[in-house]
Amino acid sequence: MKRLHVHVGVESIDASVRFYSALFAAEPVVRKDDYAKWMLDDPRVNFAISTRGGQLGADHLGIQAESEEELHEVYGRLRQAGRPVLEEGETVCCYAQSEKAWIADPQGLPWEAFLTRGASTVYGGDADLDGIRVAPSPVRAPPPSACCAPKAPAE
Repeated sequence: MKRLHVHVGVESIDASVRFYSALFAAEPVVRKDDYAKWMLDDPRVNFAISTRGGQLGADHLGIQAESEEELHEVYGRLRQAGRPVLEEGETVCCYAQSEKAWIADPQGLPWEAFLTRGASTVYGGDADLDGIRVAPSPVRAPPPSACCAPKAPAE
């Protein structure tokens, strides 16, 4: 069974680990000075944070396969999406040895498909994702109010 992957860029690992550990009612399964990861079953997600990204907030999303067959199934879906795919192959990333490929959605948000093969003692390098980035459609102005956005507190 595949698992959703979410990677968030954070300013402070310590503060973020405290927050997400409380939110998930679980401690991270991997904890480094610049990185932490939770492997949750409810919801089924590989949730990671790091201070290594270029921006705060959502850095990338992904689908983690648990077998070669699942990985090749997801790779087939990437090819059908009609966007450039970067097949990175065997790599070290986020303190893990894995095989992966990348694609960007129409807004330019990177998605990875990967199979973790083992742990690594180093974070690893960053993939050059310029080849998957396609200029997004012109951005439309947000609606005057969003139904789910909290209202600013009155001062």
